[in-house]
Parts: sequence; C-alpha cells; structure tokens
Amino acid sequence: MAHGLAMVLGRADLTVVVNTADDFEHLGLHISPDLDTVCYTLAGLANPFTGWGQANETWEFLAALEKLGGEVWFRLGDRDLATHVERTRRLQAGETLTQVTRAFCRVWRVGPRVLPMSDDPVHTVVVTPGGELAFQDYFVRRGCEPIVSGFRFEGIETARPTPGILEAIKGAQMVVICPSNPWISVDPILAVPGIREALKSRVVVAVSPIVGGEAIKGPAARMYRQLGIEPSPLAVARHYDDLLTGLVLDRRDEAKAEQIEHSGVRVLVTDTIMQTESDRGRLAREVLAYSI
Repeated sequence: MAHGLAMVLGRADLTVVVNTADDFEHLGLHISPDLDTVCYTLAGLANPFTGWGQANETWEFLAALEKLGGEVWFRLGDRDLATHVERTRRLQAGETLTQVTRAFCRVWRVGPRVLPMSDDPVHTVVVTPGGELAFQDYFVRRGCEPIVSGFRFEGIETARPTPGILEAIKGAQMVVICPSNPWISVDPILAVPGIREALKSRVVVAVSPIVGGEAIKGPAARMYRQLGIEPSPLAVARHYDDLLTGLVLDRRDEAKAEQIEHSGVRVLVTDTIMQTESDRGRLAREVLAYSI
C-alpha cells in the first residue's frame, strides 16, 4: 500500500510512518524489520518472494555462522547484514534512528519521507498463557505458535514521536492506515503519546487487512480469534474505534459494508489484494480519489 501511494503521489506529498516496536538486538546488531521492509520495498530492493530482506540475496554469512554453532533462527542475508552493521555503527556513534533512516533512504533513492514512529526504544511484548515473550521470539523463533492473550508495549509511556510526525499529520489532507496487522504493526504507532490525539482531527482511512475472514499475510486473523474476536472488516473498524473516517474493504466482504456504515464510517468496496505493482497503484488511486 505504501508503495502504491508512492507511485501515485509526488516525493513531497507522502510521509510513511513505520512501526519500530519489533526492533531488537540480534548478534550485537540493531535490527529494524519493519523499517527495512518498507525502505527496501520503496527502493525496489525487496525480495518479492519472502516479503522481507533483499532480492537476489546470498547467505554465506549465515552458513558460516551456523557451522560455528551461532544463532541462525533469525535469517540475515549478506546484503541485509550490511544494513544492520552500518545502522548499529551509526547509532553507537550518536545518530538517531531517524537520522540513520534518512541517510539510508538517500542512498537507496527512496522518494517519500520515511519516519520511524519514535527514536526512543519501544518493544512489543506478547502475552501468552505460558508467560510473556519478546516479539521476535514469538513471531520468528516460535513461528507464532503460542496462543496470544494480549500485548503490551514496553517503553511506550516515555516514547516521543519522531520529529516531523506530528507536523506531517497536521498538514496531511488524509492519513491512510495501511493493511497491516492492527495489533502489532499499527497499535504501537498509535500508542506513541501524541499520535492518536493528532489523528482525531484528520481524515483517516484504513484499508482492511482482513479479507474473507483471513489475513492476506501474517497472523492477524489468528490473533483476533485467540483474543475472542471474529476476524472481519467490522472487527477492524471497531479496533480503530473513533479514529476512522473511512474503511476500504474487499469485494468478498461487501456484505459487511452496511453494518460498518451504520457506525458512522464511510466504506469503499473494491479489490484490495495487491498481487502486482499495477494493483498497488490502482488501489492507491482509488483510496485517494474516494477519500479526499
């Protein structure tokens, strides 16, 4: 969705705010999975098959690490590794995550402004019946197998929005909540003090990540069910509560449109599954035309 918006809008017209609550330290390196996926995608470097990492990746480092008995459960390709090494060096030298991201985006020729949600450390903690788990332990090492009973964002109370975010929201004609996982990708951003309040005065349109009762990618639908909520666009609308001006849902969920509109949220029904770059641009144009 962010790529589609970047294709349609000019360089100065799009700011992408990215979750950093799943950032973590691995092998002594600062890893920013969501930031990297967004930046690689906008730069045309993303691996189209995995949905993470870089295209045409090699794995010499990981193979050598495995022979030495190192931890290889979080897969770092050779090209991807360079990103983490240089990010860590710059952070240790005193740069902020925002400054590092800006520098990388210049090198990668990323047009839109990409902002981490905060330069302050925030960590998603997954609450399960067996205890609390660090997010990457739950998501990657354990393959989302533990049952989820809740989430908390460690450090969120003292986190500050990255410089530029509140100004971007204030000056925006509209804010699009992309079809990512509401619980673990969007909620951390909304929980940063000041961001949710700033959004209440703007036009906010979400694209539902749930299609036909399932998530197109990731564990969102499973999380809804484990939390006792039937996954649907209606559940997505209720999740974002009073923030939404509009909700975009797939044609397969058209029967939910009337009920959602009764709650005061405008609905656009279209094809929301983006299999090609053309799909991304089409959906972005439809969302912008419908909502402005």
